[in-house]
Amino acid sequence: MQGWFFVLILVLTACALFYIGRSRAVTTVGGDATILHSKPGFHGAFVMICGLVPAVLVFLTWLLFSRYLINAYVTAQLGADFANLATIEQQALLRNMRSFADRADLSSLAALEVAAVEHYRGFVATAALLVQVIVAALVVVGSWFAVRAIKQELRARQFVEKTVMAVLIAASGVAILTTIGIVLSLIFESINFFQKVNFLDFLFGTHWSPQSAFEGVGAEATDRNSEVFGAIPVFAGTLLITAIAIIVAAPIGLMSAIYLSDYASPKVRATAKPILEILAGIPTVVYGFFAALTVAPFFRNTGDAIGISVSSESALAAGLVMGIMIIPFVSSLSDDVINSVPQSLRDGSAGLGATKSETIRRVILPAALPGIVSALMLAISRAIGETMIVVMAAGLSANMTVNPLEAVTTVTVQIVTLLVGDQEFDSAKTLAAFALGLVLFCVTLLLNVIALRVIQKYREQYD
Repeated sequence: MQGWFFVLILVLTACALFYIGRSRAVTTVGGDATILHSKPGFHGAFVMICGLVPAVLVFLTWLLFSRYLINAYVTAQLGADFANLATIEQQALLRNMRSFADRADLSSLAALEVAAVEHYRGFVATAALLVQVIVAALVVVGSWFAVRAIKQELRARQFVEKTVMAVLIAASGVAILTTIGIVLSLIFESINFFQKVNFLDFLFGTHWSPQSAFEGVGAEATDRNSEVFGAIPVFAGTLLITAIAIIVAAPIGLMSAIYLSDYASPKVRATAKPILEILAGIPTVVYGFFAALTVAPFFRNTGDAIGISVSSESALAAGLVMGIMIIPFVSSLSDDVINSVPQSLRDGSAGLGATKSETIRRVILPAALPGIVSALMLAISRAIGETMIVVMAAGLSANMTVNPLEAVTTVTVQIVTLLVGDQEFDSAKTLAAFALGLVLFCVTLLLNVIALRVIQKYREQYD
């Protein structure tokens, strides 16, 4: 069944059940809806929920577990022929089975793959028909019982509100479980990596060359890998580019926010702020093109003109363009925070004889400091997680340097580089991406904790 067709049927069924429930409630009381415990709309929602929720849950369960059920069925049907294959060959067979399931021409496949496709088609056809029958039966049975339950004293409103509350709790749970899943996946894969590479050598090593990783087991392999997985150059490049970006974005963004909130006329503000926020909507790859084709050559040519050696891919070019990219994050959020400072503080400062600039420096900015810190932390997190600009403007060289005129790399760029292509997730080279991701996660978490502490401190003072 096509996705759009299923959604259409779901919407039409929901509308029909709502209408049936609402009409049934009004008919039950002879047309006088005022004597119902709950409004007719709640009765319609009651029937719609009873009819659709069990059916949708069954359908979603099938979507979640269908892949595993299909693989189990096909492998059981193939029997020893499948079991005798190597793990890589088994995975390739299952991929080909799904890729050729909708194709009529199977001449390019081996006999075992053709058999797998045939078993796949038969199981999917039968299972899809069975799921459709079950879903339709649940809709009919659920809505029938709901319609029969409608009466004058039915507390339909409470039922609907509890259902909505359960949906909201489930949505919150999905977000929490997703976060937990991300953290656990990073931790487990990082543990596998640190079984191959010494933790201290990774965290404090000064040589990063994952392409030279030695695949093997034992102490010799661990010692050799520890020599090429020193992540200090990667961390140094990340911090260098992020620092340049914040040095560019923080003063420009903050001063833009001050001007727009306290000095600009309403007409200028209405024009300038949307134009400034357009920067946030430009794709990062476009910034990368701009950095690689315009900014980096400009710095290189300028350096040649004054006798300074500037790399064609430099941290300065990447950091400058990244700073331009995150200006809207600082400016827009700071502007909103400054505007939220109570007018009474401004009036009180003016009443004491302070000028506008003194009011901004000594009253408004301290009062808005928690929000400004949040904006800066968001901008820093955005800069740390940027990839395209660094790839195109700063390069892939893991140089341990604080010279902004040299090529460097960042954590996110190395993660992408390590995971590109067909990689085996049991090698030290690939697992290094998870270790880098875990460190990046811890750094970002630390920044958020610092920001929260600053916000709590100054919010207590200015609330």
